[in-house]
Order: sequence, then C-alpha cells, then structure tokens
Amino acid sequence: MPYSLEEKAKRFACHAHAQAKQRRKYTNAPYIVHPGAVADLVRTVRADETMLAAAWLHDTLEDTPTTRHQLQQLFGHEVALLVDMLTNPPCRSPDRVQRTQSYLQHTAKASPRAQTIKIADIIDNTRDIVDNDPEFAPVYLVEKQLQLRLLRHGDPLLWQQADQQIRQAILRLSAPPFNVPARWFRHRASQYLSARAPGTLSEQEERR
Repeated sequence: MPYSLEEKAKRFACHAHAQAKQRRKYTNAPYIVHPGAVADLVRTVRADETMLAAAWLHDTLEDTPTTRHQLQQLFGHEVALLVDMLTNPPCRSPDRVQRTQSYLQHTAKASPRAQTIKIADIIDNTRDIVDNDPEFAPVYLVEKQLQLRLLRHGDPLLWQQADQQIRQAILRLSAPPFNVPARWFRHRASQYLSARAPGTLSEQEERR
C-alpha cells in the first residue's frame, strides 16, 4: 500500500534529522518531536496534505543537507515552496537584531498556508521556553511577538493561541522569581523596530 504524502514527508524528515544527529536543545529528545508537534497543531485547523507534509519538513532545508531540488522531486512544487518560505535566508551579520530582521521580513512575505505553519512552529517553540531557558526567554519572546504581528494571514485561531501563549510567558517573566522589568521588553522591541527592514513592521504596528 503506497504511503500518503504526509507519511512520506514524516518518514523523510525522521531520517534527515536523525542523520544530521539533531536533538531537541533542552530535552535531548529526537528532533522529530518538534516537526511532529507542528504538524499536529496544523492538523487542528483547515489543512490539506500539502500543508501537513510541509509541517513535517519545515526544518529540513535549514538544519539538514536536504536541498530544495530534493524536496521538489520527492514531494512536488507546492510542498517545496512552502518549506522554502519557512526557511530562514542566509544572513552573515554578527548582529542578532539584523539577522532577526532578515528572518522577519522573509516570513512576512510567506503565503497564508506557510504563515499558518510558522505560527504552529512559534507555539511549539515558545511553549516551555521560560521553564527551559529563563535567561534567553525574554529575547526570544520579544522576537516571536514581533514576528507574530507579521503573520496575520495565517490561521486566526492558531494566531490567537500563539499570541496568548507569548503574552502569558512575558507576564511570568515580569513576576517573581524572574522580575524582568516591563521597560526591558519595550526597549528590546524598540531595537528591532528602529532597525526594521522595509516591508516588515508598519508604523501602525509599531504603535501597538
């Protein structure tokens, strides 16, 4: 019995991430648990097999030797295009703000289906960030909050879930035992906003 497109993508992603010897940073679990979680979130909204396949494969171009040509040959143009939209472009700048701006601009141009997958990715990556890495969490959450503003074409239910999750995490960091001042989050966000590349955050979004 032939495998479905999603099952083929799942098997390919499992092999690619395992061959790259990738593990989840904080839990040391096999990396594939993350694409699986993203696919499960995408499955909760109106998603077709192309989106589910791309969800499983969304980190393969960025984190494994997989090429876009391979994905196109194996899974078709639509899947390859979605994964490409979800892959951070090369950026050699040593400055994190500039690199992040490049990534924000890239996903802001993604299709609604790609943005939906990206929102699911944000949900899974921010879910336990405060517990796992409270020192890095403030920086990461500000970046994801800004990125979320640019993903308004993605699924609205997943968008609301991501927005609420990030807000709650920031509130946790503002309270004991972390006590990160609210002004720190505002200042960090202003660094990205003042350095924004054309087409990322509008003046209206800056004032939100």
